[in-house]
Amino acid sequence: MASIPLLRLSLHPPPPKPTLTTTHTHHKTHLLNHPLHPKLPTKFLTHQNPLPKTRPIKTQITNKTTTPATDRLISAVGYFLPFINGLQYGRFLFTQYPPLTLLFEPLIPIFSLLKTVPYASFIAFFSLYLGVVRNPSFSHYVRFNAMQALVLDVLLVLPLLLQRIFTPGRSGFGFKLMVMGHNGVFVFVVFCFVYSFVSSLLGKTPYLPFVADAAGRQL
Repeated sequence: MASIPLLRLSLHPPPPKPTLTTTHTHHKTHLLNHPLHPKLPTKFLTHQNPLPKTRPIKTQITNKTTTPATDRLISAVGYFLPFINGLQYGRFLFTQYPPLTLLFEPLIPIFSLLKTVPYASFIAFFSLYLGVVRNPSFSHYVRFNAMQALVLDVLLVLPLLLQRIFTPGRSGFGFKLMVMGHNGVFVFVVFCFVYSFVSSLLGKTPYLPFVADAAGRQL
């Protein structure tokens, strides 16, 4: 009778052992879904806080050089030489508009001194050239402005030379052309003086038309 139960047990095979396939597959799936897995697309990492991006600090270097007050003053004073010598071209405007002389009346004694003292204008010219332009102790800013003032002073001689060559007389078309030329030269000189004087006092470099290039070549 004991053999019957054993026979029944032998007819029923033992239940299969649980495999680790499901567990291994689940574990593998869990690893793939891990946020640190290298093959995971970056869209699954959006829940993480990215590291703050450090922006490079830009240092702005500005080389601001201020012109000394002495250089500005010397440069501004140098433009008085062509301005005073250019007052003679305003005589027709002074005659036509007498109130205009009130603006330039303080400079008339200096103009008279340059005209009465022999070679006073030449002495002032060469003093500015040898004492400032050719003096290496002065800065390039001062020397350039002094040279520009001297070039302007030299150019003011050209209308007088043309007047002596053509001798337009005191009437007619030639005289009218001379008056227009003198008035134009005087306005140009006044403009150059005001522009250069104010720019020099402010420490800026004035560039006069047709004059700055010639002054730069001389330096």
